[in-house]
Amino acid sequence: MIGGEYEMQSTEKRSILFAIFEAEPFLKTGGLGDIGGSFPGALKKTGCPIRVILPKFSSIPEIYREKMRKVAELTVPLAWRRQYCGIETLDYKGVTYYFVDNEYYFKRENPYGYGDDAERIAFFSKAVLESLQYLPDFSCAILHCNDWHTALIPVFLQEYYRNLPLYASIRTIFTIHNLAYQGIFPWSVLTDVLGFSENSFAARQLQYDDTVNYMKGGILYSDLLTTVSPTYAQEIRDSYFGQKMENFFVQRQDQLFGILNGIDTETYNPAHDPWIAYPYDVEHLEDKQRNKQALQQELGLPEKEDSPLFVMVSRLTEQKGVQLLIEILGQWLEGDVQVAVLGNGEKTYEEQLQRLSDYYPQKLRVHLTFDVALARRFYAGADGLIMPSRFEPCGLSQMIAMRYGTLPIVHETGGLKDTVQSYPSLGGDGWGFGFFEYHASALLGALQWAEKIYRQYPQEWRKLIKRAMRKDFGWERSAEQYRALYQKLYEQAR
Repeated sequence: MIGGEYEMQSTEKRSILFAIFEAEPFLKTGGLGDIGGSFPGALKKTGCPIRVILPKFSSIPEIYREKMRKVAELTVPLAWRRQYCGIETLDYKGVTYYFVDNEYYFKRENPYGYGDDAERIAFFSKAVLESLQYLPDFSCAILHCNDWHTALIPVFLQEYYRNLPLYASIRTIFTIHNLAYQGIFPWSVLTDVLGFSENSFAARQLQYDDTVNYMKGGILYSDLLTTVSPTYAQEIRDSYFGQKMENFFVQRQDQLFGILNGIDTETYNPAHDPWIAYPYDVEHLEDKQRNKQALQQELGLPEKEDSPLFVMVSRLTEQKGVQLLIEILGQWLEGDVQVAVLGNGEKTYEEQLQRLSDYYPQKLRVHLTFDVALARRFYAGADGLIMPSRFEPCGLSQMIAMRYGTLPIVHETGGLKDTVQSYPSLGGDGWGFGFFEYHASALLGALQWAEKIYRQYPQEWRKLIKRAMRKDFGWERSAEQYRALYQKLYEQAR
C-alpha cells in the first residue's frame, strides 16, 4: 500500500481513478491505448488502489461488452444540456474498469474526428466527476487524467464541484502524452458547451488567442503535471517543443515531473509471441534470423542473410520524421539494404513511399495499414528499427524493438534519448544508433553507420542485440515513481 492513512483505508476507499480515452484491449488507436491497458495493472501490483474510467465506445469488442455490468444511471449537466449517462463495469486482469455509456456521443465508428468532439470530450469529463456520487464501494482521493481528452476534469472539478463535501479533498494529476494535440475549439464552446461566462476566471485560463484550449486547462488547473519521459519534461519548457505552452511549464516546473512510460513485457515477449514464426530469446538468436527469413519471404523480398533489413512501424506523419526517410531513401537503397514500412497517415507520405516501393521492388516494401500481428513480425524479423521523430514524448516502438533484439536508429529527442544509448558511447557500450541534428543527412549517416557495424563487425552487432534485449522497459520502476507522486498528493489532501 502507499502508506499512512491511505494504506489503512483499503482498496475500496480513497482510491485513484485513472481517466483515459483509450485502453487496450477495449480500444487502441495508438500508444495511449497501450498505456491505458498496461499501466493500471502495473500500478495495482505496487499496492495502489487504482481503477480506470473510459468511454463505452461501440467499437469495443463484443466479448467485453457482453460481460459489462451496469452499476449506475445518472443525468449529466453540460451547460444548458441534461444528458443521459450509464456507468458499466468490468474487471479485467485484476483491475476494475468503468465505462461511461451514452450512445449519442460514443456510438461512432472512430473515437475522434467529429464536428462535435468538443462536446463529446466535455461530456465525458463531466460524467467522470458526476459518477463519483454513484460508484459503489469507491471513494476517490486522486483523479489521474491523461491528455487533452480528460484535461477538462481538473477544470470542472475546481469550478463546479470543489465546494461539495465529496469533492473537497480530491487532488488531480495530469499526464501529457503528446503536447501537439491540445483540443483547440471555437470560442463559442466556452459558453455553449462548457457553461462558463466570457468574463469568468475559467475563460481567462482556457483562452488561447480567440479559441478555447482544453489542454491549457489541464496544465493550469491540475495539482501535479507529468510527461511520459524525463527529457520531454525538460524540452517542453523550450519554445521549439513547447507548442506555445512553454511559459506555463516554466511557471509550474516545481510541479512538473518526467516519468518514462513502460511496456507490457509479458505481451511483448519474443519467447511467447503467438504472432511470430519462431519464438526466441536472448540465448537463441539463431531463431531471430529465421524470423528475418520468414519476414523477407512474407514481404516478397530476396531472402538474403547478409543484407540488413531495416523497418519503420509508425504513423506516417510529420512528427514521426517520415519526410527525412523519404528524402534519403533513393540514395540509401542504391546500396545492398532492404527496407519495409508499416503504417498509415498523411496521404502525401503514403503516395511518395508507394512510388519509391514501385521503383525499388526488390529493396522496399510498404504496407499502408495498421496491422498488430504484422507489426510483431516486423519487430521480430528486422535488424534495425528506423525512428527519426522530430519530437517524441516517449515512444514505445523503440522499446518493443529492443525487446525483440531489433536495434533502433533514432533522433536523440524526448523518450528516444532516454531509452536508446547510441553506439559507441563514452563507456564503449550502447544498444542502438542515434543522430542529434534533425536533418536528412544526419539520419542517413546514422543508418550507414549501423549498416557498417552490421556488415563488418557481426560479433559486435550481436553484443548490441543482447544488450538491447536485456534492457528492462517494464512498468515497475515507473509505477513506483507514480506511487510516490500519489502519496505526495494524498498528503496535500489531509
